[in-house]
Amino acid sequence: MSTHTHQHTSTEYAPEHPPRLQLAELAPDVYKAMVRLDAAARKGVDPTLLELVKIRASQLNRCAFCLDMHSKDALAAGESVERIIQLSAWEESQHFYTEKELAAIRLTEAVTVLNDGFVPDEVYAQAAKHFEEAELAQLIAAITVINAWNRFGVTTRLTPGHYAPGDIKH
Repeated sequence: MSTHTHQHTSTEYAPEHPPRLQLAELAPDVYKAMVRLDAAARKGVDPTLLELVKIRASQLNRCAFCLDMHSKDALAAGESVERIIQLSAWEESQHFYTEKELAAIRLTEAVTVLNDGFVPDEVYAQAAKHFEEAELAQLIAAITVINAWNRFGVTTRLTPGHYAPGDIKH
């Protein structure tokens, strides 16, 4: 399982969207705290499920860097191309996922988008049906952490395409 990081050392970038700043270099204490939070949040969460959650949140937040990273990490961990591709249309492709995965995907969307400012009771109840309380707490933490990484990535314009699983470890 790879460790989530957003330190980007390549000087290559898409000319239409050059990187804005290097968070890890300019705010190293924040970056290190995020790395520790990420590691703590993933404990007890199935690694395959975790990558699906990270990919779905990154799709919703349009974080190209995180999509690149987590799609590659998922593939390296044995996830199928088909399930990764279908994730953006999961409601029409539910047969690709388990009920537990679908509950996690629904929860990811609810926490990421916060329609009307809350997570609907039925979405939370469905997740609670499939996850023990401690695992659910970890899942909510993992969803929150990927959303934070997405916001850093989108705001600083981290450039996708240069990440390979195992490239960067903390």
